[in-house]
Amino acid sequence: MIKRIASVAFLSFLTLGAFAQGAFKFTSEDKHDFGIVEEGVQAEYEFQFDNSGDAPIVLTDVRASCGCTTPSWTKDPIPPGGKGSIKASYNSTGRIGVFNKSITITSNASEGSKVVYIKGIVVKKEEPKPALTPKELKAAPKFSIDKNTHSFGKIERGQKVAQKFTVKNTGKSPLALSSFQSACSCISHTLASDTIAPGKSAVLELTYNPTFDGKNSDIVSIFTNDPSNPYVSVTLSGEVVESLSAPTPLKEEKNTVPFGK
Repeated sequence: MIKRIASVAFLSFLTLGAFAQGAFKFTSEDKHDFGIVEEGVQAEYEFQFDNSGDAPIVLTDVRASCGCTTPSWTKDPIPPGGKGSIKASYNSTGRIGVFNKSITITSNASEGSKVVYIKGIVVKKEEPKPALTPKELKAAPKFSIDKNTHSFGKIERGQKVAQKFTVKNTGKSPLALSSFQSACSCISHTLASDTIAPGKSAVLELTYNPTFDGKNSDIVSIFTNDPSNPYVSVTLSGEVVESLSAPTPLKEEKNTVPFGK
């Protein structure tokens, strides 16, 4: 009888052990937008995560979608409650324009395959320009915006959300907003005029339609003729959920009773 109890206990232990798994819990975003990157810069970002499961996580393979991105990662087993990371390094040399890259993480965790993303816009490195004199700087346009970030909170899947910003020219000559660039097609803008007179302001409306479920953060860069600020970045963020409608606590009965006979 004692042997039988011991055997059952041992089998139960093996069964429980077989179902024990590590689990990814990213403490940083699993999608990163570098915004503007000058050509020749090695853009790097480190994705960090905790093991929120009940068994060690072993990263067996980490592979980028192209040779331009080099990943490095935690090689040792990550115990429950431990921390790990994947560093992505993007080589921007000779790659002018928008980039969107993925990195696939293969492991023994409950989420066997996990994908993280990097993106940005590579621009040509500007040639050094002659320094402006104090008089020229004083006469130049000057770009100002009321805030550089906005979080929309929870966003229903497929929904477009918008936020208004105030941009102002605090300089002495007309301010030209020459272009708006982002690494995704998820941000559009509305502005009455691309030129703002000295001392005047305008309302800039940014419309956001994030691509992925879960947390999103995307950058739009505004290029201007302000010699002190050739471009200014604005970050929009939000968490995409299936629905914003709260579930009703009441359930309809299958057989309803009429109020009157």
